[in-house]
Amino acid sequence: MQMTDRGLLALARHEGVVPGPYRDSTGTWTFGIGHTAAAGSPDPAKMPRGMPDDLDGGIREAFRVFRADLACYEADVLRAVTVTLAPHEFDALVSFHYNTGGIQRAALTRHLNAGNRVAAADAFLNWRRPASIIPRREAERDLFRHARYPGGTIPVWSVDDAGRVDYARPIRSLTETQALDLLRARPVPMEISGQAEPAVPSEADQPAGWLARLLAMLVRLVRRS
Repeated sequence: MQMTDRGLLALARHEGVVPGPYRDSTGTWTFGIGHTAAAGSPDPAKMPRGMPDDLDGGIREAFRVFRADLACYEADVLRAVTVTLAPHEFDALVSFHYNTGGIQRAALTRHLNAGNRVAAADAFLNWRRPASIIPRREAERDLFRHARYPGGTIPVWSVDDAGRVDYARPIRSLTETQALDLLRARPVPMEISGQAEPAVPSEADQPAGWLARLLAMLVRLVRRS
């Protein structure tokens, strides 16, 4: 089971996008869309400080890391929950776990596995520190219980060299279409010693059947001449 597109967008809205390393409300070094070292590489504490020179590249990297992180959080939720979930319930639980890391030990999981969805929804609000997180917990509860997805654009925030985010005004606002395009984008080829690794064409990029064999034979003949 995976998050729906609406769930992905809701989670990205909660987190926002910061294309440089920053300190979250607990002081933890974070990058992009809520990525911390606990989720794996890269380690935000070891990343270059401040905003990237290439803002578009920094935003793409934030979404690449976000997409890679999600699989682990989705798997954690599926391991912890023993009852069948509706898509909106799964979306809410992954959002909660992405922020807290607490799906295994949360009371809401115990209530849910016992079949009490009302108590599970109410227990989202047990995780309410710092106080600034309460609106998110309420939104996750409402998504879990009522399939109520938030709307609006996804903000991109700037950050200074000390890891302080300027929340006064986003430097860019991503539409749902732009965000989904970034989430679905293929990884950019890695660079080694200043040269990009050659991309391996997929089957869809290659001519098929007799035409492929004819082209290959012509190439060999030309090379031998």
